[in-house]
Amino acid sequence: MISYERDGDLWIVTINRPEKAGALSRKMLGDLADIVENATTCKALILTGTGKVFSAGADLDEAYAGLATDPLWERVSSAVAAVPGLTIAALNGTVAGGAFGMTLACDLRIAVPGAQFFYPVMRLGFRPPPSDPKRLKALIGPSRAKMILTAGQRISAQQAADWGLIDRMVPKDIVQEAKLLAKDALNAELSHINGIKQMI
Repeated sequence: MISYERDGDLWIVTINRPEKAGALSRKMLGDLADIVENATTCKALILTGTGKVFSAGADLDEAYAGLATDPLWERVSSAVAAVPGLTIAALNGTVAGGAFGMTLACDLRIAVPGAQFFYPVMRLGFRPPPSDPKRLKALIGPSRAKMILTAGQRISAQQAADWGLIDRMVPKDIVQEAKLLAKDALNAELSHINGIKQMI
């Protein structure tokens, strides 16, 4: 399920379904989109999960019934990209499939050392949402993006850091580390945060 807490100008949004490896149902995606689309006044938003996996992507019970290619995935990642404050993906574990999109749309990505990254669209016969390959290419270049999307390679956290897919590996208390990264933004004006983001 999706939960979120607000601590002043800081929002923490959590995928809380560890018993299903953070697999996302249509309802959960809708809830994510609704929450993030309303994050227009927060100065920092942290996206995280529970357990050993951030998200395995689409819930398998719904994936082949249309969820794998549902426009909701693009809606969620677009909402994350549109947040005017600083967005940080605090990846508590592995990221797979459609869950990639929302992390790629964040300003920063940090992950635990044991996290792995894979996007098995080639093997499963689906195409990713349109923004995902573009954001992936912008971060790691076209060849490495194809390694993940067309060759189906599973990337370790160390390799992800080497490639620039994540910005830092964090051995413990990843949400606390994300809060530290958000400290300057939380002390700034929202217009200043967004202004710098737009410049970049």
